[in-house]
Amino acid sequence: MPESSERGALTEAVFYILLSLFKPLHGYGIMQFVQEISNNRVVLGPGTLYGAINTLLEKGWIQLLYSDSVSRKKEYQITTIGRFMVENEINRLDELLSNARAILGGGNSVQNI
Repeated sequence: MPESSERGALTEAVFYILLSLFKPLHGYGIMQFVQEISNNRVVLGPGTLYGAINTLLEKGWIQLLYSDSVSRKKEYQITTIGRFMVENEINRLDELLSNARAILGGGNSVQNI
């Protein structure tokens, strides 16, 4: 799950996984949410999803809420740190779009290019 911790940029898959966990979900529910919200453009395979989930758990960005040993079903939810990461990513993307619109639209950019 490559993402830049220096810049705070999240991969698209990680961003969508975090968004999906603003309410408790299990793995298959996360896969469905991401596919639906991205209009079928982002389809997470089980290996990608569970690799990302394990990394996000290690970082403390999500937490395990429920685990059933019989069905192996696990539910996850975003943590406060995870919410902070989503907010940072939204702010970063807003800045990118604002700068691009300023340049493409002929408006004033932050750097007055």
